[in-house]
Amino acid sequence: MNPPTVLRCAGRTVARYVRSPDLAPDHFPRPYLHPVSTLAGVTVTEELPEDHPHHLGAGVAVPDVAGFNFWGGRTFVRGQGPTELDNHGVQRHEGFKLRDPDGFVEELGWAVGERVLLREHRTVAATALHDSAWALDLTFSLANVSGEELSFGSPATNGRPGAAYGGFFWRAPLESEVPEVFGPDADGEAAAHGARADWVALAGRGWTLVFAGATEETRRDPWFVRAAEYPGVGSSLASGERLVVAAGGTVVRRVVTVVADGRLDRDGAAALVRKAVTA
Repeated sequence: MNPPTVLRCAGRTVARYVRSPDLAPDHFPRPYLHPVSTLAGVTVTEELPEDHPHHLGAGVAVPDVAGFNFWGGRTFVRGQGPTELDNHGVQRHEGFKLRDPDGFVEELGWAVGERVLLREHRTVAATALHDSAWALDLTFSLANVSGEELSFGSPATNGRPGAAYGGFFWRAPLESEVPEVFGPDADGEAAAHGARADWVALAGRGWTLVFAGATEETRRDPWFVRAAEYPGVGSSLASGERLVVAAGGTVVRRVVTVVADGRLDRDGAAALVRKAVTA
C-alpha cells in the first residue's frame, strides 16, 4: 500500500486519502478518504466496519455497472436477493495531475480484470468555512471508454425497493446513539431518504455532516440515507431506472460536504451549505 495523501485545512490535517488499498476483491479495492475529521479532531468516517466491511470512508462506488459490482459485498439479483458473485471490479489510481496540501486532481481507471470500462477524473478540495467547520468538495467525472453503451444500476433497479445507493458515499462512525437526520424540509431518516433536496444533514456526538448537491444534475439525484441500521449518506445515480451512458459519454457529479464540530440546527446547516457551495 502506498503512503496516504494528507489533506490539510486551516493549518490542520483533516483527512488522509488511501489511494491503493490492499483489499480482497469483494471489498471493492478503491481509493477513499479515511480518517476524515472535524477541525477539533473528531473522526467522522469509518472504514471496514463489521456490519459492512466493504464500506470505506468517503469516496465513490457503484454496485452495478453493466452487471459488474463496483461497490463490494454481495450483488442483489432480482428474484434471488443478495448473492455472492464473481463479478467484482476495481478502481485503480493512475496518477495525480495536481497535488497540493488542500486538495488534488486524480485520474482513475474502473476495471474488471484488464478491461477498463470507465476512466474517472476526480477533484478533491478542502476549504475552511470558519473556526469550527470546513468543506470537502468532491467532483467525479466518469467517462465510458468501454467502446459500447453501459448502464449503471442499483439494488433498487434490480428489485430491492429503497436501496438505490451508488455514486458518492460517506460512511460515518457507528456510535451508541442513532444520529439525527434532517434536511431543508425533512426531519428523520424516513423523510430524508429518497428525497431530492439541496442538502441533507447527519448529526452525531459532537459533529455534523451536511451533504449538498452542488450542480443541477447532482441535485436531481435522490439522497440515500441510513441512520438506524448504520450511519451513512450517499447519492443515487440509479434510483427508479438504470442510468444509461453511451459509448464515449460522461457522467459528472459534485457533492460538497460540510464537516462541522458540534450539532448544527437547520438554519446553521443551510447557512454553511450556501457558503461552502460558493466558496
